Amino acid sequence: MELIDIGANLTHESFDRDRAAVLERARAAGVVQMIVTGASRAESPKALELAQQHPGFLYATAGVHPHHASEYTAECDAEIRALHEHAEVVAVGECGLDFNRDFSPRPAQRRAFEMQLQIAADLHAAGRTKPLFLHQRDAHEDFLAVMKNFDGQHGPAVVHCFTADKRELFDYLDRDWYIGITGWLCDERRGAHLRELVKHIPHQRLMIETDCPYLLPRTLKPLPKDRRNEPAFLAHIVEEVARDRGEEVALTAARATAASRGFFGLPGAV
Repeated sequence: MELIDIGANLTHESFDRDRAAVLERARAAGVVQMIVTGASRAESPKALELAQQHPGFLYATAGVHPHHASEYTAECDAEIRALHEHAEVVAVGECGLDFNRDFSPRPAQRRAFEMQLQIAADLHAAGRTKPLFLHQRDAHEDFLAVMKNFDGQHGPAVVHCFTADKRELFDYLDRDWYIGITGWLCDERRGAHLRELVKHIPHQRLMIETDCPYLLPRTLKPLPKDRRNEPAFLAHIVEEVARDRGEEVALTAARATAASRGFFGLPGAV
């Protein structure tokens, strides 16, 4: 199987001690390409740098997660725009709204989200369309309202690490957005509802991700002692999703890989 991890926080400090080994384990587990998430002013340049060190294997997003929205100044906006001049940066984000923890004030979150959507709109208008890598938690109505202001001004969008309910899922599918599924599905305490919901996601809209080092699949046996998630565990998530969808693992993997490659405009694996 060829797998693509569409959300890997490989710049996280937990990978500093063994990042090369993590990448080798991912390759050995069938992961042929990964999207390194740029989620802050500091981490987005690091995501690009990492992608440049591994051409054809790693790609990057560039954006600011709502947790860091308070840092989204005009200078930050210029820096993010400059990152999007690089071909290795294949999506705008991670951006969106997170009212679950409110690490940044909600007005700051909305402003940062809108400014990043404007980057996507400007790229689209210039004929250099890049997809949106979106985050939403406990902010559904506000999230849709902000997105509505940019209808028709951007390329495809994925709501990454989807964890919500059927209503929210269908709202996104009705807008032709893609859905990213993580190991949250493997959490019997919080994610059991996703096992039914993944059946409703059209295969051409379904992508799979680890969101590592977070969201270690709880059904993984044995669990690593450090409880760190990594891209090599993507295969396990694919197996779980395939079982819940009533599909052969190879079919789920092939479809998710095709959807991911088309969404991000990736070439064939090197």
